[in-house]
Amino acid sequence: MNLPNKITLTRIALIPVFIVVFFLDMIPANYNYLIAAAVFAVAAFTDFLDGHIARKRGQVTNLGKFLDPIADKVLVSTAFVLILVRGDEILHMLIWQDWVLVAAGCCVAVILARELIVSGFRMVAASSGLVLAADKIGKFKTFFQDLAILFLLVGAVGFGASVISNICNGIGLVCLAAATVLTVWSGVSYIVRNRAVLKEKQS
Repeated sequence: MNLPNKITLTRIALIPVFIVVFFLDMIPANYNYLIAAAVFAVAAFTDFLDGHIARKRGQVTNLGKFLDPIADKVLVSTAFVLILVRGDEILHMLIWQDWVLVAAGCCVAVILARELIVSGFRMVAASSGLVLAADKIGKFKTFFQDLAILFLLVGAVGFGASVISNICNGIGLVCLAAATVLTVWSGVSYIVRNRAVLKEKQS
């Protein structure tokens, strides 16, 4: 197994670590969220690192093509779901908290739906022997998703008791909104650009 694939497996292994740390409520002042943010940051960085090394060394493999997108999607999806589970603590926006929880839930639903649709689309393409490359919009989408998760986790420290916490929370929510817009944009663009995949073959 080459180095890029080992790095990808490390990202997968960090997911349960992230979950455990996230729920370590015995850590005072909610610093478990800060530690979880650090674990997530390391895991997210490996997403860039493995791809960079694979391309630079010419070590792109079928195993890597299979594992890398799965690791990325599971990591991000897990983080978003956990944030919603602890929404009362993490998504604090004073008098607008109820609306924020609803809006965040809708954003996460859209993001997860897009990933499922695109994954299914890629499966159809693969069955026809086609490999569809990711576009730049998708990369920006992932970047803003990661930023949203990091800022929301950091902002959860102290339940918004400090100015820094509230600022991080606000930035995280803005990034989540931006990620949702980019998610829809990239998904529609991806399917429209490769719409030939959906054309039925003549028998």
